[in-house]
Amino acid sequence: MKSFCMSSQIKFESHKLPGEQKKTGRVKLTDLVSRLNEEKKREKNSNIALSVAAISAITVFGIILSI
Repeated sequence: MKSFCMSSQIKFESHKLPGEQKKTGRVKLTDLVSRLNEEKKREKNSNIALSVAAISAITVFGIILSI
């Protein structure tokens, strides 16, 4: 009996993400810590951008009301 695979399955199995390392069953603590730090930086930047947008909207609304 022959096993058939779809072409998309073959492509998916052979696809590797950039920076993906060989799976060894061990997790490097330094990799986890660096990912955590990068995620914190992204979250901090998005929070700053959201805060600036909110303050700007309130300021513009206040200026319009005062006219």
